[in-house]
Amino acid sequence: MRALAVLTVRNEGAFLLEWLAHHRAAGFTDFLVFSNNCQDGTDRILDRLQEMGHLSHVANDGPYDKRGIQFTALKTASKHPLVRKADWILPLDVDEFVNIHAGNGAIGDLIDALPEATAITLTWRLFGNGDTIRYADKPVTQSFTRCAPAVMFWPWRASMFKTLYRNDGIYSKLGVHRPRNPDLDRLDQARWFDCNGRELDEQFKLKRLFSNYGRDNFELAQLNHYPLGAMESYVLKADRGRAVHSEHMLDVDYWVERNFNTDTDTSISRYDAPSTALRDELHADPTLAKLHRRAVEWRQNRFQKLMEQEPYRALLARLMMTPQSRPISAATARTLTGFANLGRLRAKSQESGNDPKRT
Repeated sequence: MRALAVLTVRNEGAFLLEWLAHHRAAGFTDFLVFSNNCQDGTDRILDRLQEMGHLSHVANDGPYDKRGIQFTALKTASKHPLVRKADWILPLDVDEFVNIHAGNGAIGDLIDALPEATAITLTWRLFGNGDTIRYADKPVTQSFTRCAPAVMFWPWRASMFKTLYRNDGIYSKLGVHRPRNPDLDRLDQARWFDCNGRELDEQFKLKRLFSNYGRDNFELAQLNHYPLGAMESYVLKADRGRAVHSEHMLDVDYWVERNFNTDTDTSISRYDAPSTALRDELHADPTLAKLHRRAVEWRQNRFQKLMEQEPYRALLARLMMTPQSRPISAATARTLTGFANLGRLRAKSQESGNDPKRT
C-alpha cells in the first residue's frame, strides 16, 4: 500500500526533518512537498532530501490561485505522478503530526481498523504554547505536551479535521481539509468514518470541514496540531504569512482560539524511538545537517530583526500578557451556536431575497 502525505512549506526548514522522520515512522511511504519563496533554505533542504530519495519537491513560487498559496499547490498536486500512484492521500501542514492509537501506530493499522472506509477524518487535537517564550531547536512533539481537552464544545475550529482518503477516483482534486471535485455519479460509494469508528452522514461527503464537537473523536487516531509553538515562533509565523488566507496577518485572535493547555497528552511518544532513529539518520548526512543548522540560525536572526519593528514587538508583548485560553462549558457553547445558526439563516434569507425584518 502506498500512503502519500502532501505538504506545503515556507521558511520552516528547522522543523522539516522532525516532521519527515515522524511520518516515515508512522508508515507513510511517499511525500510530495511544495515550497514557496523561502529565505531560510527550506527549498535547499527539500532538494537534498529529493536527491536522497526521501521525497519529491516542487517549487510553488507563483502565480497563485485567488484562493491562496496552498490551494495553488494542491491544484498542482492533483496532476503529479505520486498522486496518481497513491492508494491513500493525506494533505498536511508542517505543524500537524499524525498520531495513530490503533495497532502499532502505523497508517495501515488505522485503515485496517476501518475496513469499509474510503475517507477517514483525523480531527485536530490542539496543543497550546505552554507559556514557552523562547524558540529552541528541539522536537516539537516532545516540547509541547499541554493541550485542549478531548471533548471541546467551542470553538468549532478546535474540531477541524484533515481527511485521509482512498485514491479511488471518487474525488478528483486535493483540498486543504477534505478532497474536492467529487464524481456525483459515484458519491454513494464514498464511506466516511471518524476516528471513533462512527460512519458519518451525507454532509461530510460534500462540504463538512470539522467534526461534531462536544464529543471525543480520538479513539483510533488524532491529528496533533501545534499551531503556536514558542512565542518567538509565533511571531515568525505572523511574519511568514498564512498559507490559505495569506492576506490576513496573524494576531492574538488566532492565538486565543488555539492556546489550550488544560490537559496533557504524551501519546505521540510511542513514535519517539523510531522517529528519533530516522531523524538521526537524516542528520548524519553532512549536507542536511549543515542546512538544518542554517535554518535554525535564520530563525534566530530573523526574530532579532523583527524585534526592531514595533508591530512585532507589540505582538510579542500581547502574547506575553494574554492568559492561557479557557475551554467554555456546553451551556455557553449552545448560546454561541444559537447565534451562529441565526446568522446562517439570515444569510440564506438575504440570498433568497426574503430577509426577515429585525424585530
